[in-house]
Amino acid sequence: MGKRIFIAGIIQGSCQGKDVWSQDYRSRLKELLARAFPGWEVYCPVENHPESVEYTDEEARETFMYHIDLVKRSSLIVAYLPSASMGTAVEMWEAYKEGIPVWTVTPMLENWVVRITSTRIFPTLEDLEEFLKASPFPEEEVLASSR
Repeated sequence: MGKRIFIAGIIQGSCQGKDVWSQDYRSRLKELLARAFPGWEVYCPVENHPESVEYTDEEARETFMYHIDLVKRSSLIVAYLPSASMGTAVEMWEAYKEGIPVWTVTPMLENWVVRITSTRIFPTLEDLEEFLKASPFPEEEVLASSR
């Protein structure tokens, strides 16, 4: 397995219709992770499927299953959850079952799924950024926490 970080996170959440949450967090996460994990692939589903909200059911199913498979072959999942997300919950669960570390950025500190599946929980992106700045070898922690 190559060293890959999968960026999971809210896209539609509980939005109605084809509305989506702002995806601005993804570029910031990608930048932070690329700096902290040089040489690792940082995979962003939205970057690779920017029009996914327009996909047919078959395209959506194929893309979701591809992403679940990619999650299972990643070294770390970083999940951004300012609010609940069914897709991200599935990705976190699948990573957890495979023994892949899940770092979650969320204010939902008491949420059972977050607590059960996360290796680390950061209340904000700033907290994650501070952790990465203070941690000289985050790669070693990730690889050590993999089952």
